[in-house]
Amino acid sequence: MAKKLLIPIDFSQYSNKAIEYAVQLSRTAKHDLVLVHVFTDHINVYRNSIENTDLLDPRVAEAKDKMGKLIADLKNTDPEIAVSSVFGDGNLFEEIGKLVAIEPYDAIIMGTKGSSGLDSLLIGSNMFDVFQNTQTPVLAIPFSDKPYKSDKIGLLCNFKDGEIDVLKQAIALYTQDFELVLIHINTADETIQALDSKFAEFITRIIAETGIDDISYIIKTQAFFIQYKEDISSAIDSVIADELLDTLLVTKSKKGFLRKIVEENIVKKMAYQIQIPKFFARSNA
Repeated sequence: MAKKLLIPIDFSQYSNKAIEYAVQLSRTAKHDLVLVHVFTDHINVYRNSIENTDLLDPRVAEAKDKMGKLIADLKNTDPEIAVSSVFGDGNLFEEIGKLVAIEPYDAIIMGTKGSSGLDSLLIGSNMFDVFQNTQTPVLAIPFSDKPYKSDKIGLLCNFKDGEIDVLKQAIALYTQDFELVLIHINTADETIQALDSKFAEFITRIIAETGIDDISYIIKTQAFFIQYKEDISSAIDSVIADELLDTLLVTKSKKGFLRKIVEENIVKKMAYQIQIPKFFARSNA
């Protein structure tokens, strides 16, 4: 197990929120935190400052000073936490790619601006590249005043092996101490009896493979869509609101649910309506 979390930071309140969330996670699962700051506005500004001190850019000195103070504050608040820093310059996705290629991380934790921030995370160029191409899970943290909670976690469920794989990856962050809510959007209009049978089998597998046994499930039916004139994103929103979920797990798979919601532009719609952390992980199945 990696036992490390990678947090891209720009010293804004949004990346500070991601750090705050990562610290909470580390208290339970004992992760080391690695803070990475990438100079994206100028090519080789950081590398030049190392190779030739005469080329030291004031932005580099400023960033190092901010990083030092940030780590000092974290250590002062939580002396046992292990925090280190990395600097780079150029493309954010490429720099993160280099880091995760050298050593494994349990997740990349990225702060967003809340409703519009997730849109930037998934649809914007650099952030979308991180989300689409890295093998490392991405945990998007919206800026919010809500206190950290991980008591109730939702998993978008289509009864696939990969979803259990993603759940295992989430357990590396949250451990097993949470209630799991399986969310199935019944776009195929299967009977409730058939779905109940699928859930019973799937839940048995989850218990056997993960040890999580506090599990419930929600089915959104075709009738729901027709009656309330809702789309898939709205159905997911209603479950999150009704169930008071703390986090949502989404599977990255070529054949999975995520492909469908990306193709239908639902991720963008979700961004403006959902204000909880979202864990996007790649399925090996």
